Amino acid sequence: MPNVPQEPHYYTQIDVLYSQPAQQITPQEPLSEICMLLRELVSAQGQQSRLLSELISHISHSHRRKMYDLGMWKQSHPELAEFCRRAAIKLERVQTDLLSTITEEVDDNVDALLDNEYVLGEFVDRFGPKFMHLNGLLQVLSQLGNAPDIQFQPSETAKDA
Repeated sequence: MPNVPQEPHYYTQIDVLYSQPAQQITPQEPLSEICMLLRELVSAQGQQSRLLSELISHISHSHRRKMYDLGMWKQSHPELAEFCRRAAIKLERVQTDLLSTITEEVDDNVDALLDNEYVLGEFVDRFGPKFMHLNGLLQVLSQLGNAPDIQFQPSETAKDA
C-alpha cells in the first residue's frame, strides 16, 4: 500500500441511542394552553401600556410646569435672566479651563493616582468640590438664563395649578 499520510480523526466514535417516539398529545390541549398564555401576555402588555402612558403623562406635566415656572421667572426678571445667560457663557470658559487642568493632572500623574491612595485622595480633595460646585452653579445659571419665553394664558394656569 502506498504511504498514506495520517490525517487527524475528527471523530472517534458515534453513539446512536434508541429513543421511544414522542407520546401523542391531543391537539386541543396544547392549543388551549397556548391561547390562555397568549391572552395573559396581551393582558400584561395592555397593563404595561397603560402604566407607561401614565408615566409619560406625569413626566410631561412636570416638565411643562417647570418650563412655565421658568418662563414666568424670566418674564418677572428679564434683566436678571440676561445676566444669568451671560454669566453662564463666561462660566463655561472657567469650567473648560478647570477640566483642562484636571485632565492634564491625571495625564501627568496617572501612575501615582493608581498606586497611591493618599495621592488620589489629595487629587479628589483638590478638584472634586470645586468642580461639583462650579457644575451646579453653571447648571442653575444656564437654566435661568435660557428660560423659555411664554405667553400668559389664564386657561393654562388654571389647568396646571
